[in-house]
This record gives sequence, structure tokens and C-alpha cells, in this order.
Amino acid sequence: MFLIDFHFNDLDALTPERTAAHRKHLGAAYEQGDLMFGGPKVPRTGGIILSTHATEAALRTLLDTDPLVQAKLASYTLTEFTPILASPAQSHVIQQI
Repeated sequence: MFLIDFHFNDLDALTPERTAAHRKHLGAAYEQGDLMFGGPKVPRTGGIILSTHATEAALRTLLDTDPLVQAKLASYTLTEFTPILASPAQSHVIQQI
């Protein structure tokens, strides 16, 4: 599992249209279950996403083609981790890993 930490490089250039393109780009990965959930940080300096991509390479391919990353309006860091504890409602994540 991966924690994706997005960092906005130029918040003033982050328009609603660019945000919509970013969300559309990630949409298929959410539909396929490769991305679990995500959203903006508070305050809005970036965003956080949890990923269940099978490989780091596959995840980087998705992120490197993100419109915000390509426009250099956002960058990201990845942290790979193995979940070992979960609430009962999220226990299926532990069983997948």
C-alpha cells in the first residue's frame, strides 16, 4: 500500500478546470480500486491519497501523467507501508495485503 502526498507548487495557478482534470485523470484508478480514497489537505497545500497499486512503477506511471504533475503545479512523494491494523469496516484491506 502507498501513501501519496501531493504538494501544490503554485496554488494561485490551480484553477477549478485544472482540479477537475486532475480528478478525472485519477477517476479510473478509483473505479478499479487501485486508489482507495483521497482529498485535499487542510489547509489546502496539497492532497493525500491511499493507493493499493500492486507496484510502485504502476503507481508512478499514473501519477507522472497527472495533468497537475505534468504542468509542474504539483509534485508528490510516496511512502510504501504495510497495514497491520484496521477498523472492522476496513479489515478487508489487511486481508488483501
